[in-house]
Amino acid sequence: MIIKIIKKIFHKYYLIVFALLYFACKAIATPQTLVLSDQDYFEMPGLNVMLFHDFYPEGHQSGVTIIQNGVRVASNGDVRLEPAPGQWQPIPKVGKRIVDKSNLVLSVPCSYPDSSKNRTGFNPIKYPNFELSYTIHVKAEGQSIRIIVNLDRELSEHWVGKVGFNLELFPGELFGKSFIMDETIGLFPRQLNGPMVNDKINGLQNQPFAVGKHLVIAPESDQQRMSIHSLKNELELIDGRALHNNGWYIVRTPLLANTTDAAAEWIITPHAIPGWTYSPVIHISQIGYHPNQSKLAVIECDLQHQQAEVATLCQILPSGELRPVKTAAPTHWGQFLRYQYFQYDFSEVRKNGLYMITYGDSKSNPFKITTDIFDRHVWQPTLEYFLPVQMCHMRVNDRYRVWHGLCHMDDALMAPTDSIHFDGYRQGESTLCAFQPMDHVPGLNVGGWHDAGDYDLRVESQAGTVRILSLTYELFHVDYDETTIDQQRHLVELHQPDGQPDILQQIEHGVLSILGGYNNLGRLYRGIICSDLRQYVMLGDGSTMTNNTPYDKTLPTDQIGSDTPDDRWVFTEQNPRRELMVAGCLAAASRALKNYKPALSDECLQVAMALWQTNQHVEGQAIAKTEALVELIIATDNSEYKHELSAMLPDIQQHLQRTGWMVGRVLPQLDNEEFTQIVTDSVRASYHRLTDVVKANPFRAPYQPHIWGAGWMIQQIGIHYYFLHTAWPEIVPKDHMLDALNFILGCHPGSNTASFVSGVGSESVTVAYGVNRADWSYIPGGVVSGTALVRPDFPELKVWPYFWQQTEYVLGGGASNFMFLTLAAQHLLAN
Repeated sequence: MIIKIIKKIFHKYYLIVFALLYFACKAIATPQTLVLSDQDYFEMPGLNVMLFHDFYPEGHQSGVTIIQNGVRVASNGDVRLEPAPGQWQPIPKVGKRIVDKSNLVLSVPCSYPDSSKNRTGFNPIKYPNFELSYTIHVKAEGQSIRIIVNLDRELSEHWVGKVGFNLELFPGELFGKSFIMDETIGLFPRQLNGPMVNDKINGLQNQPFAVGKHLVIAPESDQQRMSIHSLKNELELIDGRALHNNGWYIVRTPLLANTTDAAAEWIITPHAIPGWTYSPVIHISQIGYHPNQSKLAVIECDLQHQQAEVATLCQILPSGELRPVKTAAPTHWGQFLRYQYFQYDFSEVRKNGLYMITYGDSKSNPFKITTDIFDRHVWQPTLEYFLPVQMCHMRVNDRYRVWHGLCHMDDALMAPTDSIHFDGYRQGESTLCAFQPMDHVPGLNVGGWHDAGDYDLRVESQAGTVRILSLTYELFHVDYDETTIDQQRHLVELHQPDGQPDILQQIEHGVLSILGGYNNLGRLYRGIICSDLRQYVMLGDGSTMTNNTPYDKTLPTDQIGSDTPDDRWVFTEQNPRRELMVAGCLAAASRALKNYKPALSDECLQVAMALWQTNQHVEGQAIAKTEALVELIIATDNSEYKHELSAMLPDIQQHLQRTGWMVGRVLPQLDNEEFTQIVTDSVRASYHRLTDVVKANPFRAPYQPHIWGAGWMIQQIGIHYYFLHTAWPEIVPKDHMLDALNFILGCHPGSNTASFVSGVGSESVTVAYGVNRADWSYIPGGVVSGTALVRPDFPELKVWPYFWQQTEYVLGGGASNFMFLTLAAQHLLAN
């Protein structure tokens, strides 16, 4: 009788029993102490510790890195020469990681070479003959790590108190959280607060929040609690934003004097939530889908999540009810980076409506399926906001707001010869023009867009934006008018139409800058940028960077402008590749401007042809030559250009991944059957390379993870896919381009599901690295770099305004490419 009862209970509850057994076995199998992963970092559920898997300290990715309960909370654990170093301070040379698997120790030797051997911040006056070699050891001890810094030789007396071991804490997760340092308690402030003090050893510094031996961070939070115990010198908790707006909180201990072994020694214990697993994240396009396009949600799960649960697509009704439309188990794709991925295809759903996807306890943001998906609130903010806000040499008004005043009207001074600018520009031994160093070059204070957040004008960014806007107008006939642009008055008024297509006015603005340089320098400029580091890091209105009065080195010092050489510098270069690229862009602009500004159109074409003529015989520039010739052929239908392109067939085949999309646009004009057939066969034969790239990740996008977010490159490749599809629809389907667009709009890895396009979609990046980053704000229609990789396997997109590798806006490759992609999608899906 008892046996029958037991059998009956087991039969009724066997699923629960098996589930309990499964999770019990899983808990036993999953280590609850730190172990070495197959990628040589320490891991356990809820905790990862890396050591120099990254080396990008300027971007806060280096040294000891801690990921706690799925969030990167600390990084840049390394020996530094200042309490709170910034972007241009010295960084060490990093050696090869040594892995001691039996003792669970990671070790990396590092060194600071002497000033003559290190270009990364060493000032021979500040760091006279400084050399330091050291090794950082990280040992796993249960759920803690022990960090030991050993020196090759003792610190000299001069460096005691200056050199220390620093660990940076990400501020965005700590605002308003508490800390306890021995007997001192406090809260992490959102903004930098005083007092600033003149430290006898390190100069002007922010007074530490606390000093002691034992620090507990966020004791109130199971998600974030972490203890740091110093076994040697005292810890200092510092606000690293005191001297650098993009700084983090810093825990630091000065290295001990008179010792080499354990000059610093810490034990760090981050609290890992018992049994922690990564909650499923549903990745979709944050705007939604056209009924005619394929629709794929990607579900990102913990690595141990091997068995798919049921996903449900629900229609959101006016009552708030979620009406199931499709319920199915998603397809298991497999592991990518550190997660398991599942794909949920709902392409068959075509009914217009508002939808949401659920998977277990996880929900997506709401999204639309509708035929007018691109008609409003998608590409339009780029043209309404981002491009106007980036316009240089203009005042930009937006109702009550002024985005920036009239700026840089004193452009520009000829850069000094034999100089290397801190942002990478180089001026050789000659100015390559009639102007001498520090001469004022006239005609440069017109047109152009600020590139990214540092207010420079790079010729390739200006030309690239001109080109993609020209192709957008040419192919999709965009006549949208929302902005007043007055070149004579140097004035922009947002949301005030002036009767002219905004896109043509933007093309004109870019062309004016390029031609202004060409006509006045007698050649293209390389770039126009501020000369002073304080100007370069300026956060705020660009009109305050200079006094808008041209500097004149010949004037007496008591005349206005004579004693303030704050004007930006203009650089020149000998660069055939770049000149050919600009030639193609100006040829494209000539077509777009033909009916709008005929004289300017003619000038663009004349300069384009002149640049081609100057560089047509240069060796080894097949890709740039192809680019220039394609645009010139479309603009002129010139038989000589056609002959030149046809003669380049072997080079075109050799570089097909870069040239195929260009050449496909002119095959009808070439009217060369043999050429067309050879190129077509080459595209067909090489198509597998394209599919190999998109099959390598569950998002079906050309995503190859790197430190920097890949959003800009994916947009560029998406444009290539469009032209490949339109030239060879029987070989290259349109889905490749649409998948690239969906990646930008939110279907990308990581816990942050935001669209990379600010202000576009249910959720988007609204704290971005633009000119208004100090306000924790954004520019609508700007496109950020996107989800970055914390190596070796952690995708990250933080809410933080100072990560250029994640949330920076740029001109070239950014927003204008997104506008093209969305209009291309609209065009393809409507037909």
